[in-house]
Amino acid sequence: MEYQIGQRWASHADAQLGLGIVVDIDGRRVTLAFPAVDEERTYAIENAPLTRLRFKAGDYISTIDNLELKVTAVREQQGLLVYIGIDHHEQERTVSELELDAFVQLTTPQQRLLNGHFDRNEEFALRVATFTHADALQRSPVRGLLGSRTSLLPHQVYIAAEVGRRYAPRVLLADEVGLGKTIEAGMIIQQQLLTGRSTRVLVLVPPSLLHQWLVEMLRRFNLRFSLFDQQRLDAHEDENPFETEQLVLSSLEHLLQRPELSRQALDASWDLVAIDEAHHLHWSAQGAGD
Repeated sequence: MEYQIGQRWASHADAQLGLGIVVDIDGRRVTLAFPAVDEERTYAIENAPLTRLRFKAGDYISTIDNLELKVTAVREQQGLLVYIGIDHHEQERTVSELELDAFVQLTTPQQRLLNGHFDRNEEFALRVATFTHADALQRSPVRGLLGSRTSLLPHQVYIAAEVGRRYAPRVLLADEVGLGKTIEAGMIIQQQLLTGRSTRVLVLVPPSLLHQWLVEMLRRFNLRFSLFDQQRLDAHEDENPFETEQLVLSSLEHLLQRPELSRQALDASWDLVAIDEAHHLHWSAQGAGD
């Protein structure tokens, strides 16, 4: 590498230094000033971690006077680079590399490659391993069933896996009392959300179970449902309250007692609706399919 006073070089060992200026050449050593950090560094010429910064036609450069140019041509004069470019007024300007802003950002892969700014191979290997594991997780047949804070009982896992992988599932969980229907519902909801099959979920429960469901969904599945009690519903008189959150937990009685809330809930376009104590609901010919 041949150094010349006034040339601009970048350190690929410490990108925070910004763009340096050669200020002294002494035998086997070269000294650069780094205006961005107000420091001078001296390097052995033979193994200096420096890369000559050369912009090319099409690149954008900034000067210390905040002049921004699109480079159209580059020429060399007495070892220093001179850039010809067009400013935002479409006027042609000529600037020496001495005038370049020290706070240069090598952002594109091509700029980093051509200027010798390489990441370590270990970082690349880590990135490959990360994507490999992420791909394996995406393809896993148990995706969405892991991570819940609950004992994985065989009958619950079977039901959750069978229903959770369906698009727009319509099922009635009818296990005996105490066999964990709430857990099964939570596992299905979690899998639907994690796999992207659902994003908006409405859960309707009896008033006495509102806080139980709220705590269970958070504690066991880390699902943060918004509790829509009477106070929350009344606070959104001028808009549809059910469109303000993605995961909503409310009381079925509120909807049955107030027809306008029922209409708003139907208009909110849910991906998944879960109703606790659904065996208390009754079918009617007038409301079939609702």
